[in-house]
Amino acid sequence: MTSPTDQNFRLSVSGGKVQDLEGKHHTTLTLRGDEGAPGAAPYTTPRAKIIEEANQAIRADLQLYPRALAAYDLLRADPEALAHWDMANYVTMRKLGYNDHGRVHAFITGAASMAITELLLGAGVKPDLMDSGIGDADDVFLTVILGTMLHDIGNQVHRVGHEAFGVALALPVLDRILGPLYPDPFKRTKVRSFILSSIDCHDLNPAPLTIEGGITAVADGTDITKGRGRKAFALGSVDIHSISALAVDEVVIRGGRHTPVMIDVTMNNSGGIFQVEEVLAPKVIRTPMRPYVELRATVRPEGEAPILSRVRLEGDQFVLDLDSGEQATVEVKDSQKQVAEALLRGVKVGVESK
Repeated sequence: MTSPTDQNFRLSVSGGKVQDLEGKHHTTLTLRGDEGAPGAAPYTTPRAKIIEEANQAIRADLQLYPRALAAYDLLRADPEALAHWDMANYVTMRKLGYNDHGRVHAFITGAASMAITELLLGAGVKPDLMDSGIGDADDVFLTVILGTMLHDIGNQVHRVGHEAFGVALALPVLDRILGPLYPDPFKRTKVRSFILSSIDCHDLNPAPLTIEGGITAVADGTDITKGRGRKAFALGSVDIHSISALAVDEVVIRGGRHTPVMIDVTMNNSGGIFQVEEVLAPKVIRTPMRPYVELRATVRPEGEAPILSRVRLEGDQFVLDLDSGEQATVEVKDSQKQVAEALLRGVKVGVESK
């Protein structure tokens, strides 16, 4: 199994400094804000700079994969894709008051997915495209970057059913991009099916069946730092999602000691555990990524009065290391799974009563 490396992927906001995308080049950026402006959030994330940092991280990971790099360049220059991201963000943020689901989210999760894919392949894990004999590592990186960056575009139609809307909206974009890269329509169609599956399954409704789909889901779940929640908060969305996002300072993706991937979440107070429990943990335990990912959350000692010092995901439970030295276990609350099971029970009852 891999050992920790210094090639970490970092999403960080702490003390006004942000290392939003700290990868191979160890670049950092500082959040500069309209701190004195009435009604403004204390810091304002410069969208263009974050996108460029993500772009550089993605390009660094794709240097050895020319087909995937070409697909990525075609995607980020595609006017339809750009419009999809902007409109998805308009609906989710302006109409629903949710966190960012647009261009910034697409690029950040794209960079996270590349870091995860690189760690998996480096540890000898064979994603489904390779295991099935359909493609090679280049095809895997292509599939993951396209699926991850397009996963949320269906939100422009509506949040309800956005996964299926995303599949339909992604089809013409994918056909434009994949056509020149895969002259053989037989292989092109097979590769495309993995991308569409990743889009459809990223929110666990249904849960993904492929490792590629699992990477997209987990990468989506890692974008939980306060940089994402701050804009929603500034727009007046004060709820558990925006508040808990403000409690997450940092997410680091690195090689684990016992698994290929370790995801470390650092919180400034324990309110951030909502993001870990509701957003990230289910995307680890309900996907094929489960054997390959360790998840750990810690509270900064200089944060709130300490109650817990660390949270670890073990199986379907969180193990809480309390500041008192005691331990407690809590089952992961997977609300989406509970809804799906309730619906299934309802269908079964209906069938049996006929």
